[in-house]
Amino acid sequence: MRERRKGRTQEQAAVKANIKSRKTVARYERLGKLPSELKEPRQYRTRADPFVEDWEQVEQMLNDAPELEAKTLFAWLSEQSPGKYQEGQLRTLQRRVSDWRALNQDKVAVLAQVHHPGEVLQSDGTWLNELEITIAGEAFDHILIHCVLPYSNWEWGAIAQSESLVAYQRALQKTFFKLGAVPGYHQTDNASAVTYQVRGQKGKRDYNPGYLALLNHFRLQPRRIHIGCPQQNGDVESSNGGLKRALRQHLLLRGSKDFATLDGYEQFIEKVMEQRNQGRQTRLAEEMAVMQPLKAQALPAYREVRVKVNRAGLVRIHNNSYSVPTSLIGHQVTVRIYEWHVEVYYRQKKVETMTRLVGQKKQQINYRHLVDSLLRKPGGFRNYRYREALFPSLIFRQAWEQLEQWYSPRKADLAYLRVLRLAARHSESEVAAALSLLLANTTRWNELDVEQLVHPQMMAETPMVAPPVINLAQYDRLLQEVSYDPA
Repeated sequence: MRERRKGRTQEQAAVKANIKSRKTVARYERLGKLPSELKEPRQYRTRADPFVEDWEQVEQMLNDAPELEAKTLFAWLSEQSPGKYQEGQLRTLQRRVSDWRALNQDKVAVLAQVHHPGEVLQSDGTWLNELEITIAGEAFDHILIHCVLPYSNWEWGAIAQSESLVAYQRALQKTFFKLGAVPGYHQTDNASAVTYQVRGQKGKRDYNPGYLALLNHFRLQPRRIHIGCPQQNGDVESSNGGLKRALRQHLLLRGSKDFATLDGYEQFIEKVMEQRNQGRQTRLAEEMAVMQPLKAQALPAYREVRVKVNRAGLVRIHNNSYSVPTSLIGHQVTVRIYEWHVEVYYRQKKVETMTRLVGQKKQQINYRHLVDSLLRKPGGFRNYRYREALFPSLIFRQAWEQLEQWYSPRKADLAYLRVLRLAARHSESEVAAALSLLLANTTRWNELDVEQLVHPQMMAETPMVAPPVINLAQYDRLLQEVSYDPA
């Protein structure tokens, strides 16, 4: 059209526009429209619709249950009409169902929010296991309680082993003391550390009292997103991915994913967050100007509970069982729950430190606490509920299985329990080494042989001591020398 306005002929204009046919140029010139304006939607099918007979029923099923998948519907149609449909027609049905959803199924739109400076801190727990971190060569499962100010995207947090209230307390405290200020609200999802299911009211959750007490200490108001709507916590959710990518890149620069200590790894994460926060200082200053100054004192790094030691020598903490010395049975003890461990106190004296269990209905049984009780009641060993905890390592189980082949059940159990007591009172590693030597040959052995290998001097022959000779005449002489007065 531009060439024609310059006075070119139709043939010259066609050559300039790289169009082979002068008739095509003449048609565009006659209609006065561009090719894109002449294109109309296709109103016909290039091939027959294989689902035309059943589509009305399929559409009704989708109206009744919109979550039905095309694959499920195809399997149902094939079952209703065997041989009518071929496997290659599944993709056709998937396209038709997708088109139906696009035209008939409403979705909830994500509503972009306007963030105000210093108003809210969003928190979320995100797992970092995909980074494949190891501590001193051992795999390290952990989560990051990630805290983000949505207005400036300033971030901080702390690693933990689960999304617990202790973990949130530690992360919030580190964040607020890093900032030196506190926003108006703390926003989270409906994690069990923050909320609980209200009994008898399906789908209704309320705040945990411990969480409310934590926020009250720092003078914050709680705010949570709707159930199943993670996009409402969108800023921290988005920052989770960005931080993981940054950690991955810095691990590549570092050249190793192994850290000597847990503290060293946490310092590495904080260094990465510091670098990411450098470009956010201008907007952070706006937030700091309106946030309230931090006046609260630091909370202890643990939660404290009082529990009673039951008859089995166990304490139950957050639906998990831990063994303690049997001398505490029936007594009240104080348990301090840290992020990575728990401590048991009796009258202000620490009596036990144990690794904190994650989850529910788990047990941490220390055979050293129970071996004496089992020796007094050896019949309880074989069917003891937590018997697996009485095998400190594989070599101990193999030893018991070997003893069971040689001796009667009671004698085998007694021999093994005495070996276990030897490990509890002396050195587990030395007893394990002795068991390895004994299991390497076919000679029958018992607990005395183990003791001989562990402490040979204890089994040395007892020296013979001559019995003293007693002369009774000396006592008679003593009685004669004592005067006796009948008056």
